[in-house]
Amino acid sequence: MNFDPMYNPYTSQRNVVYGRRGMVACSMPCAAEAGLDILKKGGNAVDAAVAAAAALTVCEPTSNGVGGDAFAIVWHNGKLHGLNSSGTSPSGISIEKLKSRGFSDIPEYGWETVNVPGIPAAWAALSARFGKLPFRELVEPAALYAEEGYPVSPVLSFYWKKEYRKLLADLKGDKFRHWFEAFAPGGRPPEAGEIFRLKELAATLRSIGETKAESFYRGELADRIVDFSSKTGGYLSKEDLAGYQPEWVEPISVNYRGYDVFEIPPNGQGITALMALNILKGFDLSKMSRTEAAHFQVEAVKLAFQAALQHVADARSMRVRVEDLLSEAFAYESRKKIGREAIDPAPTRHSDGGTVYLAAADGEGNMVSYIQSNYMGFGSGLVVPGTGISLHSRGRNFSFDENHANALEPNKRPYHTIIPGFLMKDGLPVGPFGIMGGFMQPQAHVQVLSNCIDFGLNPQAALDAPRWIWMQGKEVRFERGFDKYSADRLEERGHDVRLDRDALLFGRGQIIWRGENGVLVGATDSRTDGAVYSW
Repeated sequence: MNFDPMYNPYTSQRNVVYGRRGMVACSMPCAAEAGLDILKKGGNAVDAAVAAAAALTVCEPTSNGVGGDAFAIVWHNGKLHGLNSSGTSPSGISIEKLKSRGFSDIPEYGWETVNVPGIPAAWAALSARFGKLPFRELVEPAALYAEEGYPVSPVLSFYWKKEYRKLLADLKGDKFRHWFEAFAPGGRPPEAGEIFRLKELAATLRSIGETKAESFYRGELADRIVDFSSKTGGYLSKEDLAGYQPEWVEPISVNYRGYDVFEIPPNGQGITALMALNILKGFDLSKMSRTEAAHFQVEAVKLAFQAALQHVADARSMRVRVEDLLSEAFAYESRKKIGREAIDPAPTRHSDGGTVYLAAADGEGNMVSYIQSNYMGFGSGLVVPGTGISLHSRGRNFSFDENHANALEPNKRPYHTIIPGFLMKDGLPVGPFGIMGGFMQPQAHVQVLSNCIDFGLNPQAALDAPRWIWMQGKEVRFERGFDKYSADRLEERGHDVRLDRDALLFGRGQIIWRGENGVLVGATDSRTDGAVYSW
């Protein structure tokens, strides 16, 4: 990719990082270090990614945990592979059953939001197919962090406190007390710089490592999860866990100005980013002011979301073809709807996310784009007693409308927000990229890729540039750093422009590109405590 490594029209808090033999970029330094240590022990990029992912469940529990979901795109031995390790809904749940229990929608917390977790299966599947080192060695650094403790970072502490206040007000009932015992010992969240330990999670991680995740789905940990479910009104059964397997999938793509952008196919929302880019390639953003380009990007994102929220679901339930949504005909018809004035699309529902994204690469040419999540902070608010397993709330993304393709049904994957990305050119890998943040994710993919491809920004500058997020209708929120002149010009076009100080709303990402000479260049978002460790 052609960019000036020193060019940054914005004030970046970090510089791009270069490496040759390996690189790990993620939102916590301790996790990046765990991944780099694995590389130096002879592991490859997949080994490093698994080690970093496991460490993140310990070092960033506000955004992910062992009880969450994962997706990955892997470049290995000259081929691109996709992994969908999102969990299915329990066999014993349905809209009818929830209505009989007095629910008129899927709640924010509790067992009604819990699907089968996919993260341990993702680690084991990636290691078994591509890894070089024993699986237990990949999980051990995370177990040590849980056992011996780690100093809580400033950004992590801020969001931990914020989530604690919310959960203290919202979680009612004895089944939620285990969350407070695990993550607020002594009746409070940890301060920045304080050492936090979760020894029960250390034992859980070692059990996963020793059994290659079998204990989680068909062993002692599975028994504990099901026992907790049965005693507290849950829906997960032993058969739900035992029958779960992650799915290897073929990544989907569009070509954007000579670059092939890859995402995981539905049930993930990566197709939203691809639809928006497909629409935008009909406009020459590079010849526009950043304000005018933002207008066209927002409009393209609206139209892409309008289609995604209507059609994206478990692949077995979709009523339109992926090929049709990514077709030139769809892009052409969408472009015709974009003019000078902001459009008002169909109503949507957006929510915050709780996710971690990481990228890894090695000196052999392998590269990994990996993402995992508990969703909406700590997830469901449920922690399995004696294990440190914080269960996700991904079932929240099902529709409560029986006629919708994404309707809650037994043994079904929901519309999923977390999306790893991968960039290629002329059949060769450029590298992994991703930005966490709920429904912000495809919007951030569009903005960051456009920053790199249309405007020539280096990866760090592309991540640091101020972002916007389309919320609903004509409402667009801009973060600090977006100038008043640009906001005024967008308001003139009919956008409902609002400024927002919450950095988490705009996502946090990582990038690793590989140059033609084999040199790796990495970046991590200045909105988080992240790090790029290279070798």
